[in-house]
Amino acid sequence: MAEQVRFPSSTGPMLTGVLDVPVGEVRGWGVFVHGFTLGKDCPAAARICKQLAAEGIGMLRFDALGLTDSDGDWGDGSFTVKVRDTVVATRFMAERGTPVSMLVGHSWGGAAAIAAGRDAQVGAVVSIAAPSDPSNVERHYDAVVDRACQDGSAEWLVGGRALTLKRDFVEDVRRADLTDKVTALDRPLLIMHSPTDQTVGIDNASEIFRMARHPRSFVSLEGADHLLTEPGQAQRAARIAAAWVEPYLG
Repeated sequence: MAEQVRFPSSTGPMLTGVLDVPVGEVRGWGVFVHGFTLGKDCPAAARICKQLAAEGIGMLRFDALGLTDSDGDWGDGSFTVKVRDTVVATRFMAERGTPVSMLVGHSWGGAAAIAAGRDAQVGAVVSIAAPSDPSNVERHYDAVVDRACQDGSAEWLVGGRALTLKRDFVEDVRRADLTDKVTALDRPLLIMHSPTDQTVGIDNASEIFRMARHPRSFVSLEGADHLLTEPGQAQRAARIAAAWVEPYLG
């Protein structure tokens, strides 16, 4: 069962989300953080959250600033804003009477989930195909980054959409450092990654695991591509996460 929700972002504009609610007994609640420009309805987000709901864990997945159904300008976001909005999402869930026990993040959202975990005060964090360095996304917009830095902004076409890349966005991403966030997480961390990921290499998982403190776990998603588009791969990741998180559900 899905329910649409709206809540204010950390910068003011309203964010739109979908709450995937378990049909039967509710074991707990979580927030899903999507990848760089993917949105709440991308296959990885939708399939993982629906499977987690089927496993009894209700999930909120929401569009980042300026993407799909959320208000605002994507260019006014950044890694810092994504992290803050993740914390805001957990507070929204608590205020509606469904406090969050876990954060699940995919790709760039996995890095954001790790960075937000401590402030969000969740019981556990799950990262899927996450980069160890958030600035690795710059290669996606390297064709326009110089113009954005010189002129203050530049239009960037991605997936048939026109987004505005801004100098502040670029500079924020370049400053982003996951090292301190991983070591200070102080939460159980499950790292999932495919050894054949051609977008974010498996070495990123190794680096996050090396920096993390126990309890930490790693699961190899053999056969999966970065976006988890192969049949059953997103659902498999969700089932693994649902089993692993059991001791940490509030």
